[in-house]
Amino acid sequence: MSEPRPEQRRATISDPQVMRALAHPARMAIMEHLGTVEGGATATECAEIAGLSPSATSYHLRELAKFGLIEQAPSRGDARERVWQAFSPSYYVESGQHADSEARAAELALVDAHLARDSQRVRDWIRRAPDEPVEWYQATWFSDTLLLLTAEELAGLNEAIQKLMEPYRRRLRVADPPAGARTVAAQYRALPLD
Repeated sequence: MSEPRPEQRRATISDPQVMRALAHPARMAIMEHLGTVEGGATATECAEIAGLSPSATSYHLRELAKFGLIEQAPSRGDARERVWQAFSPSYYVESGQHADSEARAAELALVDAHLARDSQRVRDWIRRAPDEPVEWYQATWFSDTLLLLTAEELAGLNEAIQKLMEPYRRRLRVADPPAGARTVAAQYRALPLD
């Protein structure tokens, strides 16, 4: 097994216009794909992921580039081919606790788009689960656990979970995955209820 590559730069997004640009299902799919493939991808390759035509995908790629979220990747040798790569394999949205209403609305739109995508992934899994191999069915886990924590304990828990997931991040393993590996969506949320 090869050594995991070091984590690349992480983008912080605080501009409401950029948040709104990201709050589109095709763009989220493109960003996720570009954040995990080595050497980038073309509009045609991203179109398969986004479920769009290559020309519609080109539009979304140009919009993402306009906001500095993706950039042209080095050529693969075919000058006619335009290859794109993510500026950062991950991003952090930070509108701030005291952000203005425009920033809060943009952040909410982006969160809603992510939640809709995550919920659809769960529904898709439930629909196809009976046809999945038994080991994958049994390994899947849904949990809703109530914890009683201080803010400091919650921050520590979040950090520990990130460390546990780090060696399995797709972008770090995609070049040399173990036999039988599949892409798995791990959706972790921890937030106060009261």
